[in-house]
Amino acid sequence: MAKRYFDLSDDVYIAGRWHLGTPIDSAGQEHGSWLFMQGEPARVQGQLRVPLYRPGRPLDFSLADAGAIPVVHARVASLLKQLAPGDIQLFPVEIDGQTDQFCLMNVTRLVMCIDDAASEEVEYWTPEDGRPEKTGKYRAVAGMRIDPSKVGDARVFRPWGWTIALIVAEEIKEALDHIGATGTKFKEV
Repeated sequence: MAKRYFDLSDDVYIAGRWHLGTPIDSAGQEHGSWLFMQGEPARVQGQLRVPLYRPGRPLDFSLADAGAIPVVHARVASLLKQLAPGDIQLFPVEIDGQTDQFCLMNVTRLVMCIDDAASEEVEYWTPEDGRPEKTGKYRAVAGMRIDPSKVGDARVFRPWGWTIALIVAEEIKEALDHIGATGTKFKEV
């Protein structure tokens, strides 16, 4: 049986939910998507704090920094650490007004697996776009599909060239569903 994978995103349509801002360190320095969306280990000095962009009901899974960086409740962090220890880094974070423990999750696996032909639409940067550093890289991916045969043993990863996506194996989805993790939204890829 072929393995199934899902794009894990933040359910922004939950009424009254919180929205999280960009993580900052104790010196007030922002640590945003430029650091935590590379698909590789990150180094952070000191304690991180994630400010509330909009106060509301806390969720077990949220994407901070305009939908880019996963922030998870301690019970989700524990589950992911158990099921995908080689795929993630966890950084404890303080969140205004919260006594529960939360962690910023950095996905450390990058997998070249997007199936261009099976995806609804892919667009690449071209020399004519005037961005030579991006030429040949994905500019847009709609209706993304991946080739499961290229994933290997990764259970939580970002696809090479389209790191805004956060992909999880079916067993991760099922485990999150089983514990009733709030804030998660899955779409099969």
